[in-house]
Amino acid sequence: MSIKIHDSWKIVLQNEFEEEYFQNLISFVKNEYQSHTCFPPGNQIFAAFDTCHFEDVKVVIIGQDPYHGKGQANGLCFSVNDGISFPPSLINIFKEIQSDLGQTIPVTGNLERWAKQGVLLLNATLTVRESQAGSHQNRGWETFTDAVIKKISDEKDQVVFLLWGGFAKKKGIKIDRNKHFVLETGHPSPLSANRGLWFGNKHFSKTNDYLKSIGKPEIDW
Repeated sequence: MSIKIHDSWKIVLQNEFEEEYFQNLISFVKNEYQSHTCFPPGNQIFAAFDTCHFEDVKVVIIGQDPYHGKGQANGLCFSVNDGISFPPSLINIFKEIQSDLGQTIPVTGNLERWAKQGVLLLNATLTVRESQAGSHQNRGWETFTDAVIKKISDEKDQVVFLLWGGFAKKKGIKIDRNKHFVLETGHPSPLSANRGLWFGNKHFSKTNDYLKSIGKPEIDW
């Protein structure tokens, strides 16, 4: 299993990589990938960091688990590979963008285009066993991603954090809200969206309005 993470993050997270919990986590993940089918592919576990470098982070979206179906997960939260059908949450994300910004729903659910513009698409847990949602939770990933969020909060200014659903909101405790722009709403899953907790949040236009107000390029959603 090859692990690929951009140098900008290696510098920022070096202390984290040396922690005992992280060493234990990597041993667990390597064993899981050798013994079971796991997602995303080994060389995409850190794709969120490789695609969006530390110095480029303008927006952070926090997900929970990678998709656990074959061919779906590509290391970016809510994103799927080209040619893969959109999962329900991603459909609702695109519907909100369509309603908010008047954009047509794209042909691909691969959100790499967002990541390249400075959107860190961070799952709380970066790996999962096939067809077993949550199977790699409570093994150390959450500690690692909490540290990532805190590093961004401490060392950067005026980052937009989009917290969708209760799980993401709990992860947001690490964010200094005096220096960052935090938007919260329900999760885009059908369960939440159908209860009126997702649609109409206008997070995409609000993000761009804020970025524009501080002189940063808007995101082409």
